[in-house]
Amino acid sequence: MAQVSQNTSTKLRRAEADCAARGLSLTPLRKRVLELLLEAEGPVKAYDLLASLKPDGSAQPPTVYRALDFLTQAGLAHRVEALNAYLACVHSHDGEVAELFICEQCGKVIEEHREVLAEHAPQGFRIERSVIEHYGRCAECR
Repeated sequence: MAQVSQNTSTKLRRAEADCAARGLSLTPLRKRVLELLLEAEGPVKAYDLLASLKPDGSAQPPTVYRALDFLTQAGLAHRVEALNAYLACVHSHDGEVAELFICEQCGKVIEEHREVLAEHAPQGFRIERSVIEHYGRCAECR
């Protein structure tokens, strides 16, 4: 296994602590998938993760999808719908919504956070997590 950067190690420890505090289990496979997402330059497709997990082809797609489902539900990753790919996210979203700004030219994704406007939700509806995607061109591509 490749050496993990210090920044990635710090983020993985933070994710483990967050999961433990919430009673969630960050299994070795889930942790490895999160590590791959953290080390990626941008969003990663599930089949690319699968190839990185088991270069010999022995891992099965459901394995990766279950890990990604856990990570997105736990708020440790975002699914970028437009790209059908995933992006690591290891910071708190308490009271905030994730906004993804997706460059349609180079594929770069920038994540920002804004306060959740709960007053816009239907009465009695409790927002637990939100992701908003915006499409356009990044500063470098404009």
